[in-house]
Amino acid sequence: MGKGKRARPKYLGKKLREIRDRLELSQNAMLRHLGLESEFSRAELSAYERGVREPPLQVLLRYSEIARVWVNVLIDDRLDVPPNRPRDGMSGGIMHGSGKRAK
Repeated sequence: MGKGKRARPKYLGKKLREIRDRLELSQNAMLRHLGLESEFSRAELSAYERGVREPPLQVLLRYSEIARVWVNVLIDDRLDVPPNRPRDGMSGGIMHGSGKRAK
């Protein structure tokens, strides 16, 4: 394990906010929707969305499940969240800037 800084996903916070906005939920409502209202505060969710803090893996997993995208879509800056939630299954996202689905 190195002592250097770990690379952080540049667009993670934006993607989390995008998911919440598409669901038309407030931050408090999103916490309830995620089933995390007893573990996290609205201020923490705000910090994740602004990119000030990185969310724990359990939070990323819940966002992934709710948005129906694989968790790598959230953390890979080359992928965007699809504009519509898939009806069935999970989405691999859309290649950043291309509008084409990732394989």
